[in-house]
Amino acid sequence: MTNAPPRALVTGNSSGLGLGLSHALLDRGYRVHGCSRRGCAALADRVVDVHCDLADFDAIGPALDQLLAGVDRLELVVLNAGILGEIEDMSRMSVERLHEIMDINVWSNKVILDWLLASGIAIDQIVAISSGAAVLGNRGWGGYALSKATLNMLCRLYAHEFPDTHVAAIAPGLIDTRIIDTLCDISDPERFPALERIHAARGTETLLSPAAAAERILEALPGLRNFESGRFVDLRQILAPAEYEALLAARNRPGG
Repeated sequence: MTNAPPRALVTGNSSGLGLGLSHALLDRGYRVHGCSRRGCAALADRVVDVHCDLADFDAIGPALDQLLAGVDRLELVVLNAGILGEIEDMSRMSVERLHEIMDINVWSNKVILDWLLASGIAIDQIVAISSGAAVLGNRGWGGYALSKATLNMLCRLYAHEFPDTHVAAIAPGLIDTRIIDTLCDISDPERFPALERIHAARGTETLLSPAAAAERILEALPGLRNFESGRFVDLRQILAPAEYEALLAARNRPGG
């Protein structure tokens, strides 16, 4: 009898980091289950995939019922789907727009986690894709920063309810996706200083391809278990601790 392949659930797997993770997991022998609004046409013959708009909370449960029918164990769940929203001052962001960003980046993940809890599926590790924006509070990153900070706390709270699963929210670093394209189209670094670092990263090793970022995340998975379940972890703490300490020192300097 052969051992069953490990299984992973990846949300937002149609493009960007989610697609990169799907490729990397398949290369490692995983059976990948994907959930996204557009569907993963690039890997249609290799992943188990369903279309689901995560803004439609009522559609998530039936989609997962179909996607994970007969599955009793997931070695990995990656809550990757998310949106940037606008780069704008908080005073100019409507509550309605903030609500839309929170729905995708936070509350859809709550619906997914609740479904997983009720399903009885054994899960080894849950990783939510967060961002350094969650802790930096840079001007202009209002809706995105709020949603990622809330996602971090969501993971911390659900860690209590998944006692047999390691849960972590992670900052994976800068990744060359449509979000970066959007940020590089904004030319207002005086008003939003954090844009300068994004623009400077274009064409450098600082900006990871989705494939490279996916490899980085999977390489870091064992190290995440050294942190308390529910923690927010910048991957540089695991893979480049000297770089992370230098970053902290720079942030702690006046004006950093």
